[in-house]
Amino acid sequence: MLSEFSASKSFTDYQADAMLRSAVERQFEIIGEALNQLAKVAPEIAAQVPDRRRIVAFRNILIHGYASVDDALVWQVLAEKRPELERSLRELLGEPARDSPAVTRRDDV
Repeated sequence: MLSEFSASKSFTDYQADAMLRSAVERQFEIIGEALNQLAKVAPEIAAQVPDRRRIVAFRNILIHGYASVDDALVWQVLAEKRPELERSLRELLGEPARDSPAVTRRDDV
């Protein structure tokens, strides 16, 4: 969903669209919680997810630090970290890789 939400969007678009920001943050919260739960029920599989602990920590920032969420940081994670995470998770699930729609890098930050 994250790649669909952010397809052909720029950081300026992201900042200007409260619904987009909310949707992206929510998806990161879901991913972080899912990885947190995975670590409890299948730690050997969770250990194979690159940066799992950082992803869970990012989820915690989004959930508990909502008043101080840094849009630039969320966009950076979306643009730079999400594609690799998606590839890793697809590989773990045995799914074929997909081309993700392009996300415009931070254009005016």
